[in-house]
Amino acid sequence: MPTAPAPSASEPSATKPPRRSHAETREATINHIIDIATAEFVEKGLAGARIDEIAGKATKRKIYYYFEGKEELYRAVLERAYRQVRASESAVNIEAGTAVEALRSLIEHDVRYHSQHQELVRLVMNENILHGEQIKQIEGLPERNRKAVDILARIIERGEAEGSFRPGIDPVELHMNVTALSFYNVSNQFTFAHNFGVDMTSPDAIERRARQVADIIIAWVTQKD
Repeated sequence: MPTAPAPSASEPSATKPPRRSHAETREATINHIIDIATAEFVEKGLAGARIDEIAGKATKRKIYYYFEGKEELYRAVLERAYRQVRASESAVNIEAGTAVEALRSLIEHDVRYHSQHQELVRLVMNENILHGEQIKQIEGLPERNRKAVDILARIIERGEAEGSFRPGIDPVELHMNVTALSFYNVSNQFTFAHNFGVDMTSPDAIERRARQVADIIIAWVTQKD
């Protein structure tokens, strides 16, 4: 029975993965460090987190090669968390359907995202305890976060043109209201569960909350005097 010829030395092995470039290796290393640091900062905050604890799961040499110290690493964690939520919102299709349907899709997405990425809520809560001192040092972050408001401004403009939204809705206030209601399921889940015996983290509870928040916000933006 004939056998297949063995691959020559110049042919790549079928099972050998392609080698990563230097840039890809660098990015993977930084993301690995940030993954570990995120868990540490979420649990203990900036003040309580220790580089030695993070380095125990990475290496101190790698951390100090890419970051000057704990505060710079914390800012990298915070910046990535914001970048990821903004990217997720940009991926929502707001062009399909009516403005009301677009807004509902975005609101329900935000409620689900915050429930599934509780590290974002914990980091933002901690940064507010610190009076925003670290976030002020992240260059260009306000401009990048403005994307969330720009998306809402486009939906508002459509809603007004369609006659479904009342005039004069401030996109920043709309963003604030959506974010506040999206945060609550995470920020207050333990106290609310203790006081009222409600599990706010189950898939059914998250879906129900997503619909409720969308109903509340849409009732506000469509309310006519």
